[in-house]
Amino acid sequence: MNITKIHSSDQTSVQSILDQLVIPQADSHKGNNGKVLVIGGSSLFHSASLWSAEIASHFVDMVHYASTKENNEIFIHLKSLFHNGIVVKQKDVDMYVQEDDAVLIGPGVVRSNIKKQITSNKQFDEIIRIKDEAEYAQELTYYLLHQHPHKRFVIDAGALQMIEASWLKILKEPAIITPHQREFKRLFGIDISELSSDKIAKIVQQKAQEYSCVILLKSIQDYISDGKKVYIICGGNQGLTKGGSGDILAGLTAGLFTRSTALISAISASYVIKTAADELYKDKGYWYNMSDIIHTIPGVLRKNLL
Repeated sequence: MNITKIHSSDQTSVQSILDQLVIPQADSHKGNNGKVLVIGGSSLFHSASLWSAEIASHFVDMVHYASTKENNEIFIHLKSLFHNGIVVKQKDVDMYVQEDDAVLIGPGVVRSNIKKQITSNKQFDEIIRIKDEAEYAQELTYYLLHQHPHKRFVIDAGALQMIEASWLKILKEPAIITPHQREFKRLFGIDISELSSDKIAKIVQQKAQEYSCVILLKSIQDYISDGKKVYIICGGNQGLTKGGSGDILAGLTAGLFTRSTALISAISASYVIKTAADELYKDKGYWYNMSDIIHTIPGVLRKNLL
């Protein structure tokens, strides 16, 4: 098995990966550097998708944000904190999926123990009338993956807990999925919490290959695979255990994925957020928040790329 270890304190271990990121060119113009649609949030979780949208806005030309009707209203109120994107209506989501380069679905989405198997596509106008937010997330994710198999998807958090792994196989462009250990168990039926690092790496590689996706398994050290190679990203610190760091990771991954490959985007995002945590520790110890991480990440990439 081909395993590469990368540490956030060792730039040389990741430089060949970062050099493959597509960065804005001098002759580029508006729209050339990516557009992201963030689908997330709920009546219960508001900030998660805001963090995803905010970090993505640093790395693309436009962020579009869509949520449930109730959370859209809250998000519009929060526009005093977020000036870097456009809130779009539920009824327009299908159009923006077609327009944008990458779609992040899941941060802040309500999850439940729905056992229902989806056997046929509902029409889009039926889906947006669904009142139950968890059912809405499941039906919408199913619809988008099946209706837009050539789109670049990042599937995170609540949406990741509502899908079936088999849905990933219909995509023509490998999706990036970002599970933590419990979400990995729910999706693939394997408990990896007590396994050795080598065994985890092998399982992640096998599942990425089986389901034609890129897996970014979030843990103390992240495991990333496209089914061929495995990368283990080490470093960072326990300040990243705070709620929201995964949402920032997902938003950063989606932003990079608009122009770079799935594997390069996932590795780079994991490395960068861990390096940002290292930088923040120097001044704040473990006591930094999500805004601190968001503000630090662009500088980390600048040091590594420019």
